[in-house]
Amino acid sequence: MQSKWSDTEAKKRAGDPVQLRVYSSQLLGKEPDLVLHGGGNTSVKVKEKNVFNEPEDVLYMKGSGYDLAVIEASGFAPVKLDVLKRMIRLKGISDQQMVQIQRTALTNPSAPDPSIETVVHAIIPFTYVDHTHADAVVTITNTENGEKKIKEIYGNKVIIIPYVKPGFPLAEKMYELIKGKDLEQLDGMILLNHGVFTFDHEAKRSYEKMISIVTKAEKYLEKNAKPLPVQKGEGKENLPELAKIRKQVSLRFKKPVIALSDNSPTAYSFSKNKNIEKITGRGPLTPDHIIRTKRTPAILDGDPDGEIAEYEKNYLKYFKRNSTPGLICLDPAPRWAVWKNFGTISFGSTLKDASIVSDIAQQTVKAITTAEALGGWKALPEKDLFEIEYWELEQAKLKKKGANPAFAGKIALVTGAGSGIGKACTEMLADSGAVVAALDIDPSVKGLFSKKEILEIVCDATDKKQLQHAIQETVRKFGGLDIVVSNAGIFTGNENIEDMSDETWNKSLNVNLTSHMQLLKNCMPFLKEGVEPAIVIIGSKNVPAPGPGAGAYSAAKAGLTQLARVAALELGQYGIRVNVVHPNAVYDTGIWTDKVLKDRARHYNMTVEEYKTNNVLKTNITSKDVARMVCAMAGTTFGKTTGAQVPVDGGNDRII
Repeated sequence: MQSKWSDTEAKKRAGDPVQLRVYSSQLLGKEPDLVLHGGGNTSVKVKEKNVFNEPEDVLYMKGSGYDLAVIEASGFAPVKLDVLKRMIRLKGISDQQMVQIQRTALTNPSAPDPSIETVVHAIIPFTYVDHTHADAVVTITNTENGEKKIKEIYGNKVIIIPYVKPGFPLAEKMYELIKGKDLEQLDGMILLNHGVFTFDHEAKRSYEKMISIVTKAEKYLEKNAKPLPVQKGEGKENLPELAKIRKQVSLRFKKPVIALSDNSPTAYSFSKNKNIEKITGRGPLTPDHIIRTKRTPAILDGDPDGEIAEYEKNYLKYFKRNSTPGLICLDPAPRWAVWKNFGTISFGSTLKDASIVSDIAQQTVKAITTAEALGGWKALPEKDLFEIEYWELEQAKLKKKGANPAFAGKIALVTGAGSGIGKACTEMLADSGAVVAALDIDPSVKGLFSKKEILEIVCDATDKKQLQHAIQETVRKFGGLDIVVSNAGIFTGNENIEDMSDETWNKSLNVNLTSHMQLLKNCMPFLKEGVEPAIVIIGSKNVPAPGPGAGAYSAAKAGLTQLARVAALELGQYGIRVNVVHPNAVYDTGIWTDKVLKDRARHYNMTVEEYKTNNVLKTNITSKDVARMVCAMAGTTFGKTTGAQVPVDGGNDRII
């Protein structure tokens, strides 16, 4: 591991120890081999004047749940140092009492809660203190005779701290072990199965001590851990089975999840390990990961229903073995899985959560593989891991996120997503928490949306192979399919039947009807494994109230509505709802060009403005208005409704 310290960057923050703390914290946080997604913590001790203009020592401690990679000064909690030092002399205080005392000692009441290891940082008598979960070091401690190997690598330059539950118990143990020792002569401290502490009066030296300690561990592993061969090739996924896996996990999670699959050569090789059940059953890389990953992954080998049910059964046994009175069992769903002969799958109720689990799973696979080559993977005992998983302070980190939006964990697909109604639906579904595959024939759909939750796919909906590929890509990317908004369409112009060309007729049927049938047909296997699956068809006012000159368009949309009615009858047995929205006078769509508007207005002897508000409510209808109805139909509002047709038209007197 190389130092990323820049004297030029540090000079910009000279004279401000908190800003230097921010800088070196971000350097640590951006190294995934040191910390991941909120792991680790850092601090700096400064002297400041209080409200009475009196000098006092203050510890700026990383706020609980903040991510070192992106932390700013506002993410550090200023705590009175004398209070923290006095706390260590207290005996038998609970974790909650510790948190309350730390909170009352804040010099800024609006600051975040200080990290659970604040007292640990306070008793280390150095200006800067850094703590990471360095993979290389923790991997070595998670092997047979790990402590002996650490002594071999570092000699007397580090203090070795046996595993103790983080928080106040760790502070008490560390205080006992460092009392009377000259810490100036040390490079740092190694916490078995947990991580590394380094410290110094200079930010740069504390940071580079961390880099040095980790580098020595990496070199030791390079020399002594002969890597297992990575098998050539990649796992070939079974997409229908992936959707089944995701559904079974969602049922145990009690909400829909995103399922991110990894079939890279490393993950593929790991999944082919003959002892996979045994080695993954020993526990995670560090106890800090357990609130994200649970203690073990699920092992999948072709029977998702039975294997996820078995995981649930074993988790409930694990809870019963270790629980104490008053504890409530968490959901029994796995957070990641090893899919034999394929790779791994990571689950989360949002794309961000699933991505965090995926990152941790990748680091865990790497660590287990290395540890096995170094003599055998050995995680903490089950009881210690259970204490962290059900520790109220760790659970509080997850509870801070608040309620998920309406479509969190849902996977949607929208056709004709590049403009108008399709674009509005895509954005509204994503804003409501869904991940969305946005399909459009126009290549400009690429780069149209800024959210990571939106997968942009160039696809001609009338091309069967392109459509199949787009659906498969959606399932491959997110793990399944719950919502389909069948929107792609064209208006084929103002032609009376007598004058209509075969091209106009065939084009309208192909785009406005046949492509929708192909979409439904190819989505059905995945929707059957969806969570509260729903199809929303974008119809037209022309179905209940056709006008002259639009025969090709009206006939195709009428056929599409009839197709939706039949689909509702056929798919109801699988819990798939099919509803239709009939928009009218939505003029911010690609169909309504200036020419079309003028032609239609002229046909009805109206001005364009009169034509645009020609409804009972005398109001303009927008794509967002239609998108709101689509989201209602896809969500719980229409949860017990199928086969419905609802207009969004401001009230049309011909229909009324």
